[in-house]
Amino acid sequence: MIPEFLMIGALAGYLAGFLGIGGGFVIVPALAFLFMRDPSTAPWAIHMAIATSLATMLLTSLSSIIAHHSRGAINWPLVRSLSFGLLVGASLGAVIADNLKGEVLVRVFGVFAILAGLRLVLAKQPLGQKPLPGQPQVSIVALVIGAISSLIGIGGGALTGPWQLWHGIRAQNAVATSAACGYPIAIAGSLSFVFLGQGGAMPDSTLGYVHLSAWLGIALAGVLAAPLGAATVHRLPPALVRRIFGVFLTLVGLRMVAGF
Repeated sequence: MIPEFLMIGALAGYLAGFLGIGGGFVIVPALAFLFMRDPSTAPWAIHMAIATSLATMLLTSLSSIIAHHSRGAINWPLVRSLSFGLLVGASLGAVIADNLKGEVLVRVFGVFAILAGLRLVLAKQPLGQKPLPGQPQVSIVALVIGAISSLIGIGGGALTGPWQLWHGIRAQNAVATSAACGYPIAIAGSLSFVFLGQGGAMPDSTLGYVHLSAWLGIALAGVLAAPLGAATVHRLPPALVRRIFGVFLTLVGLRMVAGF
């Protein structure tokens, strides 16, 4: 399955850099489908897909962060304000996911994919703009974003992006800052899934819930593709690509809610 892992990684990495929503919305359904076809991974397919998605972001997010930072686009003070809540929330999300049955978790992901897809298709800007709240409120927002992101294996950009736009942050900066916010989610989420997946009858090619071959193939391709996506977002208006990807996400979500 190495060619499939590389293809998934290339697409996910490019979209992570271009749209700032992380590659999880590509990686999770693709890996879940592949893992369900293999009897050795089928019992843990969705959990492994989510865990592996978060783990690949340790490399793909770093590549995207470097690309955006070189352009001075990341709001680092905001990233620092959000980081603690994101770390705690991501750990909590992994625990929740570990206690959900696979078929339930598939449908949870499907619902969030539909919502994210429809938002991209409609491409509506938030009504009005509000100043950023104080640290207590920022931490609560980060906790919720971290938990949801880890629960479904995404970098959080689908949530942190609109939240920043609502508070008047320029779109390119919101994309860049979302990429940076994905890193604490990736750290806490992937480590939690590694720990929670210990002790079971997992396949030999795994570390906890993380599938190592998939992680390596996706991460390598994603690292190469993410800077291309980051460069594109600073040159072209992403509205058309957002809508195309939104349709894709909506269809994937509907398929997952209905069951693979």
